[in-house]
Amino acid sequence: MSDGKHSDDETSSLFPNGENRDFTVSHTDAGEPTVQFVPLRASDWQDSADENELGQDAGFAALSPNRKRGHKGLIVTVALLLLLAAAAVGAFFAAQSYFSDKAAPGVDFAGQSVTGQDEAALTKTVNAAYDSSTVSIKDSSGKTLTATLKDLGVSVDTKTTVQQLLSAKSSDAIGHLNPLSTTSVPLTLKTDEAKMTDFLTDKLVDSDQQAHAATVSYDAASKSFVAKAGSDGQTPQISTVKAAVSKLSDDPGTTVQASVTYSDVAAPITEQTAQEAAASGNQRLSQAITIESGEGKTLSIPATEVAKWISYSSDLDKGTMTLVYDQDAIKSYLSDNLAKALNQDVVNEENVKNTQGTVLTVTTKGVVGVAVKDTDTTAAEVVKSLVAGQGGTIKAQSDVTKYSTSSKVARYDVANGDLWIQVDRSKQVVTVYKGTTVVKTFNVVTGKNGDRESDPGTFFINIKYETQDMRGADYLSKGVKWISYYNGGEGFHAAPWNLTGIAKGDPVNYGSHGCINMIPSDAEWIYKNAPVGTMVKVIGAQPTAAVR
Repeated sequence: MSDGKHSDDETSSLFPNGENRDFTVSHTDAGEPTVQFVPLRASDWQDSADENELGQDAGFAALSPNRKRGHKGLIVTVALLLLLAAAAVGAFFAAQSYFSDKAAPGVDFAGQSVTGQDEAALTKTVNAAYDSSTVSIKDSSGKTLTATLKDLGVSVDTKTTVQQLLSAKSSDAIGHLNPLSTTSVPLTLKTDEAKMTDFLTDKLVDSDQQAHAATVSYDAASKSFVAKAGSDGQTPQISTVKAAVSKLSDDPGTTVQASVTYSDVAAPITEQTAQEAAASGNQRLSQAITIESGEGKTLSIPATEVAKWISYSSDLDKGTMTLVYDQDAIKSYLSDNLAKALNQDVVNEENVKNTQGTVLTVTTKGVVGVAVKDTDTTAAEVVKSLVAGQGGTIKAQSDVTKYSTSSKVARYDVANGDLWIQVDRSKQVVTVYKGTTVVKTFNVVTGKNGDRESDPGTFFINIKYETQDMRGADYLSKGVKWISYYNGGEGFHAAPWNLTGIAKGDPVNYGSHGCINMIPSDAEWIYKNAPVGTMVKVIGAQPTAAVR
């Protein structure tokens, strides 16, 4: 037996992976070579002893690779799976956000997908489907007619249909976004049977054979609801047309066939029923509804406006008529008009006090601020009042701002104090003071003796006009200048037509209707120098003759 090291070629053939191992070669007695490998160290192996044994029939088995490579691969795989899961979760929530105000995947309407359409787009889609939905009608005599839903007295509730499209599948958090899970939303319709019958009768039945229900309409001339008698005759049976409308609700935008037959009937709604319904509507018109701010302002709703909100729904099968109130119109009216009528800006109050703190006069009256809000809530109260058939006063929803009060202390008891005016009837003289200091003196003529005398007492100037037409029971003085009112209709003003009476101081023969007649320049001085809030004291006895 000879020992030796293997060559590179031998190693390559024995170990295709390029691993180097020492071995010895020997021969049997028959001359056949045998190979024996040098044992490996324990650190060279990662597998069990059984996995380290050499092959028995083929000569040997390939060695196992290091397990650390397997560990690294597993970590990479798990990391990739986590990243994919995170991306999937992010995409799910992004999709949820995107479709929060749009039709979800798998939502169909009118035979087509509306996925991704927002409220505005869905509104157009719904209205287009309504407009293109028709019923092809044929009667027993062969007459044909193609009618739109509007022709047949069928209205669409666009808002409700759109909301149903937006909320479809929303109850299923996972399936909500699954495009393979589909749902079809119907068109929400409302049928006015009376209008349907009237339309079909008008189109298919000769006028002399028609049966009509009694109706109620608003007469602008009499400002009331009036009944119109119906008539017996032939009427179309509308059940098949109603069934066709039901099919169009499920499959809008198409044409559905319907066959119509006729029957002899009395007027579906009697004249008495219509008269009772008209009386019920007129009761609502007669019951005034007033909305108040709570701070003095009110809005009384005109009966002509209320009439626009009332319509009648007829049930031909039951022969009844019911009042219907247009809540959207009521909301719109109050939204447009209530704030204009009731809103008011806050005005802070100003007054004049004496040194003891007593308020002598209010120069600026305080006004509470009112800002109307939530007119829809007020509209709901109006509807309740109409349903009950009772008028009354409704308090509007509003924000209220209280006013503040400021005071000025007047000093009439000191020299050069606050300005005030004294009217001495006995002398027919007006004296202007600042406190105790005399500022001006004017000759005047006061009210005529008898029931026109200028009232004695303490007053305050409250409103002024540079020019005004002055009216009384028996006179009209146009374009009167420099007016300063202090006691209702009594005030200082220019009286160029009464210069003689002023010069004589003669209220007996030249007296006024109660005002203080003055030379125009004197009245102008009072107007320009005595502000609102100026105290006016009227004293002295009424003279019985001229004083000058």
